[in-house]
Amino acid sequence: MYGIDSTSEITDTMSVMSQFTSKLVAAPKPASRITKSDRTRAAILNAALEFIWSRPFREMTVNSLMALTDLSRSAFYQYFDDIHKVMETLLQMLAEEIFTSSNVWLDGVGDPVALLNETFEGLTQTCYRHGPFLRAVSDAATTDERFEKDWGQFLGAFDDAGIACIEADQAQGLIAAFDARPVAFSLNRLNAYTFIDAFGQRPRSKPKPIQDALARIWISTLYGPEWAEKGSSSLVRK
Repeated sequence: MYGIDSTSEITDTMSVMSQFTSKLVAAPKPASRITKSDRTRAAILNAALEFIWSRPFREMTVNSLMALTDLSRSAFYQYFDDIHKVMETLLQMLAEEIFTSSNVWLDGVGDPVALLNETFEGLTQTCYRHGPFLRAVSDAATTDERFEKDWGQFLGAFDDAGIACIEADQAQGLIAAFDARPVAFSLNRLNAYTFIDAFGQRPRSKPKPIQDALARIWISTLYGPEWAEKGSSSLVRK
């Protein structure tokens, strides 16, 4: 469907794990303050990511997860109640990382078209790295009520942020008058399921065509098709 990325998936898998978990676990602390507890919790989260890269989430159990670590099964329950809590923790962490990219457009000032393009550059790279995890949670949401709730809240947070940003730009005359809620909902679902389809399994698609396609759709929908090709505009957000 999309161009296939020919880079090494094995090498990239390891970089995914280190980039994701190093940011999300205890990285902000000075090395001297990282405790054994921090390392154990990180090892369990790392194992969950490693598992998802190689096997379907439906096969994940506490035993299969802990087999990827040098920890005992009982160690799992010192940090998590069940597999759902592991995935919930990872999803919350991923939401923080995605918001870091999205805030360029959500909170930035200046040309909103250029801000949106910059946002999609970061957002696409984030979802490229974590596509299998997004697929795992999305798939689990179809059969598990807790995952369905988590996935709905995950998407809903981006809906709310997008609505607020669209309405703020409408108030400044940068976006035409329309009901922001269904538009933000539709655009965010387009993002989620495009990223999952493109990056959720091997071989993953090349990220740049995905980035360009989604940015074009968002820019055309919100600010007008005349700006989609240029990547910037004469619009100014204050």
